[in-house]
Amino acid sequence: MSERTPRARDILRRSLAPGIVWPLVCVLALGLLAGLERNARLADLTAQSDRLHAVASQRVDQHDAHLTALSAIAVAGAEQRPDLFHEVAGAVMRFYPRIIGIFLIPLDGEDGVLEIGIREADLRELIRDAAERSAGAPVLKRYPSDRPAYLIVKRSPNSDAARYGLALVIDAAALLDGDSDYWMRAEATRWLALPDGTPLIGVKEDSRTPQFTRALSSGTQPLEFKTAIRMTVADILPPGRVALVLAVIVLAAAAMRVIGRQRAKVRAAEARAELSGLETRLSHASRVNALGEMASGMAHELTQPLTAILAQAQAARRLAARGDTERVADVLEKVIGQTRRAGAILERLRTWTRPRERHAEPVDVRDCIHVAETLLAGQARELGARLTLTLPPTPLTVEGDRVELEQVLFNLMRNAVDAVAESADPGAREVVVEASHDGAMVVIDVSDTGPGIRPDVRDRLFTPFVTTRESGTGLGLALSHRLVERAGGDLTLVETREGARFRISLPLASAAGEAAE
Repeated sequence: MSERTPRARDILRRSLAPGIVWPLVCVLALGLLAGLERNARLADLTAQSDRLHAVASQRVDQHDAHLTALSAIAVAGAEQRPDLFHEVAGAVMRFYPRIIGIFLIPLDGEDGVLEIGIREADLRELIRDAAERSAGAPVLKRYPSDRPAYLIVKRSPNSDAARYGLALVIDAAALLDGDSDYWMRAEATRWLALPDGTPLIGVKEDSRTPQFTRALSSGTQPLEFKTAIRMTVADILPPGRVALVLAVIVLAAAAMRVIGRQRAKVRAAEARAELSGLETRLSHASRVNALGEMASGMAHELTQPLTAILAQAQAARRLAARGDTERVADVLEKVIGQTRRAGAILERLRTWTRPRERHAEPVDVRDCIHVAETLLAGQARELGARLTLTLPPTPLTVEGDRVELEQVLFNLMRNAVDAVAESADPGAREVVVEASHDGAMVVIDVSDTGPGIRPDVRDRLFTPFVTTRESGTGLGLALSHRLVERAGGDLTLVETREGARFRISLPLASAAGEAAE
């Protein structure tokens, strides 16, 4: 699980590329904005609807009080004092403009009919029928015209011995009048219907779904009150706020990009530091491992100066015994020269086996080639291979780390020696190292007469752990390629008819200094 999770995370990170992430963020942000705006508008609708519902509920409760008062006047003597009924009814209609008609209809005939206010339709039979069917509670009827109004019909007195049908005509639109201009908006819609669903305000077949539904808080007039608000794209995605959201997203994207670049730089620096440390340790380990291979060659190299020193010392002793002091001095100079030669060989060994910090300096690559030759001479003689150097008489100075360049040349020359060892003809075992100027570059070719490089590994030759030898680690060429690049040069495989040829190209020290400036 621990191995699959990072891989899955990496795949997810690649799939959610910047070209997909930020458009997705914009869509989500605009969706969130649309949701918030819609909820805000619905909350405003609910608040306004609650307020109008409370006002309308209070108003319909007043109708019951008016009916009770007018019924009492009618029972007390509407026949003898119709003027009193007219006066009270007129006062009610003046103070409550939504009441646009008051009717007192005798149930046993046409004598004593009182009609105040609206007279668009003959309501006598409608009121009589409603009063006779009343079981005590007021009866609600739709006003028989296109006017948005309804009747509240009550029998008077409110008993089986009722003599009148008393009715109030209520203007439903005035009932819903409020002090807020919210309901004047074209997108705001209100519905008002009788308890049986008969519409008073609004169209019953309206396709819009009510977003607020509540009956008026009245025991006698529980009218159905509904509201809705129409929302367009511009309503839920206001251009100003959309621009603000997109601006914030753009700024966030820019900030994230800057942060990402900084983090990438930090990771790259850490990777370079880690790679540099690995290269240093690998280079050191490679040199230490090479010591075993070159032990026999080094023993032979040290044997020569030590044998010469012994012979010269014995000669000096004989000359001193004969008193020939003039020739003794010449012999001692030769001893000193051979001693320095042995010391130089040991110093190269000590330098190779000691870890050190990278130090770039002007280096004559001819010296590096000679160091590699010294370290490999013994192994080459054991295999019967010839090491041929073709070097110019003038210095080939480059800017780099001396030990790293020696490491690269040693690796290439050792590989060449190993390659020619596979040749069946000992006379054909030859390694040639050529160094020359090519404009502002120093070119070093290491060629051999071995079997060459197999086609299947040519393209991966400088990849770590790719090797053509059974005992090889596949790290030598990869490390050499990296070290040459660090010195500002390049290491390539050159096509040749036989064997293999590797070419190192390095800028001259003067050219490297100008490029750095």
